[in-house]
Amino acid sequence: MGMNALDAAGGHGSLPVYRYLVEEVKMDVGNPDTAQGFTPLEYAVQNGHLPAIRYLVDHGADLHQERSTLTLLHTAAVHGRSEIVKFLLSKGADVDALSDAGTPLTLASLRGHASILKILLQHNADPNKGNGVFVPLDVALNKSFVSCVKLLVQGGTNVNGDNPLAKAAEKGLTEAIKCLVEAGANPNVIDRFGRLPIELAAEYGTREDVEILFPFTSPISTVANWTVDGIIKHVEMEIKQLEDGSFVKKMSDLKQQGDEAFKKQDY
Repeated sequence: MGMNALDAAGGHGSLPVYRYLVEEVKMDVGNPDTAQGFTPLEYAVQNGHLPAIRYLVDHGADLHQERSTLTLLHTAAVHGRSEIVKFLLSKGADVDALSDAGTPLTLASLRGHASILKILLQHNADPNKGNGVFVPLDVALNKSFVSCVKLLVQGGTNVNGDNPLAKAAEKGLTEAIKCLVEAGANPNVIDRFGRLPIELAAEYGTREDVEILFPFTSPISTVANWTVDGIIKHVEMEIKQLEDGSFVKKMSDLKQQGDEAFKKQDY
C-alpha cells in the first residue's frame, strides 16, 4: 500500500483523472495516502498544480489542513509557488501562520524565494514573527540571500534584533550592510565574542564594508589609529597574534610531550 490513485493524480495535476476519480469513482478528495499520509491537495501544492488545487477545493478539499504544524501556505512558500501562494491567501490562508519552522515568510527566506516574500509582505506578513529561534531576517542573512534581506528591511523588519549587522559583516555581504545601516541598524553592538561589526568587516569582508561602517562606529579604545586603514591593520595584527599564540602553544605542548617521553624513555 502507498499512494492511491487520487494522490498520484495530485502529483501530476491531471484534471481528467481527477474528474474521473472524484465524479465517477467517488473517491474522497481528502483521503491521504498510506505511505506518508499526504492528501491529494498537499501533493498538488507541492508540485505546483494550481488548476488541480482549484478543482480539489471546489470539490471539498480542506484548505486549512496542517501537517506537523505546517500549513499549505508554508508548503507553497518553501517550494516557491507564487500563484498558489496568491490563491491560498485569496481563500483566507493565515499569512502569519506559525509552525515549528517559523512562518511562511521564514520558509520563503530560507529558500531565497524573493517573489514569495514580495507577495507575503504585500499581504501584511509580519517580518518580525519567528519560532522563538529565528526570524526571517536571521534566516536570509545566514543563507546570504541579500535580495530577501532588502525586502524584509523594506517590509519593516527589526534591524536591531539579534545583531543582524554583525551577521552581514561576518559574511561580507556589502549590499546587506548598506541596507541595514541606511535603515538604522546600530553598528556599535558587539557579537557574542565581543566583536563589533566593523571588526568583523575588517576580518571577513572588504575594505568597502569597513568604509561603510566607519562613519557610524564609535572609536575603539584599543585601536590607536582610528582610520579605515588603522582598523584593518589593527584587526590583521590581532589575527596574527592569535595565530602566533596558537603556534607557540602547539610547540610548547609538543616540547612538553617530548620531555615526558624522554623521562619515561618512551621515544
